[in-house]
Amino acid sequence: MNLRERLSRGEFVITCEAGPPKGTDVGPALEEADRLGRYVHAFNVTDLQSSVLRMSSCALCTLLKARGHEPILQVTCRDRNRLALQADLLGAWALGIENVLALTGDHPVLGDHPGAWPVFDLDSVQLVAAIRELNRGRDLAGNELQGHPDFLVGAVVNATAKPLEPHLAKMRLKAQLGVGFFQTQTVYDPQAYLEFVRKVEGLGVPILVGVIPLKSAKMARFMNENIAGVHVPEPIIQELEAAKTKEDREKRSVDICARIVRAVKPYAHGIHLMPMGWDFLVPQILDQAGI
Repeated sequence: MNLRERLSRGEFVITCEAGPPKGTDVGPALEEADRLGRYVHAFNVTDLQSSVLRMSSCALCTLLKARGHEPILQVTCRDRNRLALQADLLGAWALGIENVLALTGDHPVLGDHPGAWPVFDLDSVQLVAAIRELNRGRDLAGNELQGHPDFLVGAVVNATAKPLEPHLAKMRLKAQLGVGFFQTQTVYDPQAYLEFVRKVEGLGVPILVGVIPLKSAKMARFMNENIAGVHVPEPIIQELEAAKTKEDREKRSVDICARIVRAVKPYAHGIHLMPMGWDFLVPQILDQAGI
């Protein structure tokens, strides 16, 4: 059963972020996917995350597909104009990739090639619209395609941002354009997430809640200060501060993630895990969350 079918049946879906290597050695990434494959339904493959050079998302998606895993291709607007975006999407479909997550992308100044020129010919809403047109058999210029894809399209939303209304407005636009699921930024405040759910319950689009394990109190404070819309409550920071060893930090991180997943599970259609190098904790988080 593929991701589209699981979502349509109302199954609780688990996806996990996978990062392409900074180079050509795909062995570790594929081995990690093989280890986690029994716990998750699909791997969401990043597209030059944080504007840091890595292998293309499409390449790793294709390799994961060949090993029996279901990939979700991240596509950002940062590096390609509308011609290149459409060409890559058509190529991805021909390679067997059926799921796409449409993103704006981080500005290159934030990455390891700050002198790179950004493109941003389209924004994320326009990219979703472009994918809808490809699915209908036309390109953005209205030309008919010789064969067309049928992508399941995902989009992102910051569920705990303040103010929230600008994010809700874009979310509604993407829902009108036929988005098949939404994936949230990481959530650490379940109550704020529930308030968000009440405002969007009429959209009828499945929501996967983002979860990032916190490695330390320092990481939590950094996220509060530098990542828009992310708020780690002070009790969680204090909980992490009390950890004196790496093992204790890992245990507390698992506890926090599992607690959040249990709290949001009745109001979500799945979770999206972003382990940030702590992939080995994924089975523990899911087990402790009762999934």
